Amino acid sequence: MLRISSSVTLGDWEIDLSQIRAQGAGGQNVNKVASAVHLRFDIPNSSLPPFYKERLMKLSDQRISKEGVIVIKAQSFRTLELNREDALERLRELIQSAARQQKARRPTRPTKASKRRRLDSKTQKGKTKALRGKVKI
Repeated sequence: MLRISSSVTLGDWEIDLSQIRAQGAGGQNVNKVASAVHLRFDIPNSSLPPFYKERLMKLSDQRISKEGVIVIKAQSFRTLELNREDALERLRELIQSAARQQKARRPTRPTKASKRRRLDSKTQKGKTKALRGKVKI
């Protein structure tokens, strides 16, 4: 059972974990042992509250397919258990990030002093470049 928050939990039957061989370098061990984990989680058919489902479907994350299936591949560690924990933790973080309310951005204007500093630096650069011209004799 995966606990998302104090009131939301996911059952083990909702999360599909399968073992796969890890990619990349690693010598003989990588070719013999299936230590990577492939996690699949179907958002529309899950027991998540509708609020979580809507927010997850709106996310533009490459791990979420058009059909609403989250696919996470964990192969950072050498053991299957650590990779399984890593995949479940990444799923928890993804769902929790969808539930967080984004802080509204309030547009700001540059201050009068910062405008003056910018214009002064432009003037200074122009003077420096003007001195690079031909010397009159």
